Order: sequence, then structure tokens, then C-alpha cells
Amino acid sequence: MTQEEARLKENRDRTAHWQRWGPYLSERQWGTVREDYSDSGAAWDYFTHDQARSRAYRWGEDGIAGISDNHQRLCFAIALWNGEDAILKERMFGLTGSEGNHGEDLKEYYFYLDSTPTHSYMKCLYKYPQQAFPYAQLVEENRRKGRNSPEFELMDTGVFADNRYFDVVVEYAKNSPEDILIQISISNRGPEAKTLHLLPTLWFRNTWTWHPDEEKPFIKVYKSDTDYSVVETSHPSLENRWLYCEGATSLLFTENETNHQRLFGVSNGNPYVKDGINNYVVNGEKSAVNPDKNGTKFAAHYEISIGAGETKIVKLRLNDTPHLHLTKEGENRLVLNLTQFFKKASQRQTNFITVSVHFRFQKTRVMCRDKPLPGCYGASNSIIM
Repeated sequence: MTQEEARLKENRDRTAHWQRWGPYLSERQWGTVREDYSDSGAAWDYFTHDQARSRAYRWGEDGIAGISDNHQRLCFAIALWNGEDAILKERMFGLTGSEGNHGEDLKEYYFYLDSTPTHSYMKCLYKYPQQAFPYAQLVEENRRKGRNSPEFELMDTGVFADNRYFDVVVEYAKNSPEDILIQISISNRGPEAKTLHLLPTLWFRNTWTWHPDEEKPFIKVYKSDTDYSVVETSHPSLENRWLYCEGATSLLFTENETNHQRLFGVSNGNPYVKDGINNYVVNGEKSAVNPDKNGTKFAAHYEISIGAGETKIVKLRLNDTPHLHLTKEGENRLVLNLTQFFKKASQRQTNFITVSVHFRFQKTRVMCRDKPLPGCYGASNSIIM
């Protein structure tokens, strides 16, 4: 029995909840019938991509390479900023049914590279341009094309010319059902050194707005120093969690609540709203984040300079333990041996697939069978929500 088969048995027997955390975060929550309260049923127009950064969802959340618990109370994903975009890259962009010449159409490049059935190991790649993301150009070009014309794709905009983009690889490995190690590797594929803002983001799905009597969850600073920082989360139906962040530049807090001022022209009941971190990083609005370092949405801010062809790595850890023994004679134990841990986790996934499909003799055949499975695992387990 492989280690993954043992985890599956523990999960079935409910002796260990290995599938409590997984890739249950939607790629797109905006423009869906889940969030449509319009009289006409025009879901694409009722909740747009432009509104998504400022408007709280009710029934689900979305993000890039993200995870959540199986009831999507607490969510984690990455946000990015290349210094050129008008907004943070927090979610996938695509065309609605009326904008695309062949209907709704995603305009991003991302790849689910690996996952075990228990999500004890997951790996995703997202390709982020170094130039400004061509949101308007994609809409305009596809809108003017007829049904018989080919679609105008992101690659057609020239935004990836000369390989001026970042490869962002996000990996998750579970040390236990409640101890999730996170490794984010950013590679500059372009010919020049570039700076990337990375914002690993942790937040609660907003349920309290619709249920005012419900106890509101919170995220707050637990510890902060030059080596690593820790934030604590508390939710009435989810045990407390702690996110350990290696060497973040700053810790940013806001609320996952609608910015009514921006969307509807009425005052906000709370000065800290869903797009507060976006406004702080992109627009330089220092008052957009909570100086008291608490809220329902949090991001660790990393400003990373990456040389041409260079890769930089950021490591985090989400678990249910507030007092990990991370320091030992000046060593940062948060990152100590983490690379080796991820290599072992990836190898365990390969071993599981090898045994499961009986391809013991050719590595290439194992890979051909292995790589389509991450999407299957994610789809099959999405019903847990």
C-alpha cells in the first residue's frame, strides 16, 4: 500500500480528514448564475469582472491556484502585480457570452500540473505577462469579430513577445490533514530584470452580511519579525488556523465586504473594503488597509526583484498549530528542508500513479497517465462544497 492509498483509507474511515482542504476555489465566481439576482437573469451583466474586485460574493469565492476548506469558509490564493496593470491580478479574466464571438471564453494561460486524490500534493502553473494585461483589447477585438472568424487570443495581443512574462508555480504539500506547506516559485522568462509584487492572500467568504446575527470571523497578526510572520484566523464553525509567512515586506488587512462607494455611489459602512489591498498596492492609498492589522481579508506583500532567467521562491505554511518550533540557532525553520519535502511529496504522487495504473516500466507512460488527473481530482471533489 502506497502512502497515498493509506491516506485514502484514513479519509474513508474518517480517522483523518485528508480532503478537508483542497482545490475547491472556483476559477470564476463573477458572471455566474450563483451570484445572479437580476430580474432578467442576465448573469454575465449583473456581476462583472470589473465589479469582482470590489463586490463581495455570497455563494462562493474565486482565485488563482487557490485552495479552501470543504465548506469554503477560509480561502487561500495568490494575487500578483507587475507594476503595469491597473488592478491586481486576483482572478481569471474572460469574455462573457455577449463579448466573445463564440460565446464566453477564458483569456488566461494556466495549467494544473499535479494532484493526488487526497490533495496531499498539488501543483499549478500560471503565466503572468510583464506588460499590462490587455483587458480592453481582448474585449474589443473579439466583440467586432463574427461567428465565422477565429477567436482573438491572449497570445495574439503580443503581450508575451520576447518571453516577457513570469512563470508562477504554486505547490501545496500536506504534512498532515491540517498542516499545509505552500511553495511559490516565480521565474522571470524575459531578457531583463523585473520586479513582481506577490500577495499570497487569505480570506473568509462573506456570510455575515446576509446573516447579521452570525458571529463575524477575523484574521489578525499573531507574530511578526524579519524571518517570518504569523497571522491567526478565527471562525465560529472552523477551528483556529495560523498562516506562517516567510519574510514578507508588509502585512495588509482589510474586510471582504462590498465597496458601495465605488460601485453604487453610496457611503461605505466600513472604510476597509474588499478592494482595499488592491487600492493600497496599485494606487498607493495608504488609508485603504487597516492599521490595526485585523480584518476578514489578509495578504502578505512581497516585492521581489527577479533577474532574467532567475527563479525566486516564497514559502508559507497553513496549519492548526500556533507555536511551531521554527527557529534554531538563527535558522529559519519555516523554510528549512522544505524544498526536499516538496520533492518527496511529488515523488509520492508519482509512486501512487505508478502502482494504481500498473505502469512500472516506462516513466514516459506514467507521466502520460499522470498529468490529466489533477483536473479530474479537482472536479470530483468540488461536490464536497
